[in-house]
Amino acid sequence: MSTTERTLPSPPMNAEAETFYAAAREGRFMLKRCADCGKTHWYPRAVCPHCFSSATEWVAGSGRGVIYAFSPMRRVDPPYTLAYVTLAEGATMMTNLVDCNVDALAIGQSVKLVFKPSEDGTPVPCFTPT
Repeated sequence: MSTTERTLPSPPMNAEAETFYAAAREGRFMLKRCADCGKTHWYPRAVCPHCFSSATEWVAGSGRGVIYAFSPMRRVDPPYTLAYVTLAEGATMMTNLVDCNVDALAIGQSVKLVFKPSEDGTPVPCFTPT
């Protein structure tokens, strides 16, 4: 089964994610990193979920990762695949796997970032096998 294009829901907008989506509109992938503990986290938020510091900063993400887990949604039309991808920077994010043969996916497989438009045109980070 191959993934097909589906309309992604528009992401909720808030002040903490505004910088992320502004960069995404320019084709850039940004992540938050804690200046105190050094850990990168996803989703964008002002307080580090690891050490609760408010000393977080935006850093450029590589857009590379590996599949941690995935689940094909075959009983909907069009079918799609949800996944957890562990980024090269260490954070794990829930996302969609796109532009791929679902039957050829594997845990640990390398993936790269692709932005897909949502209902309102806002770019949503998705991943495809490398």
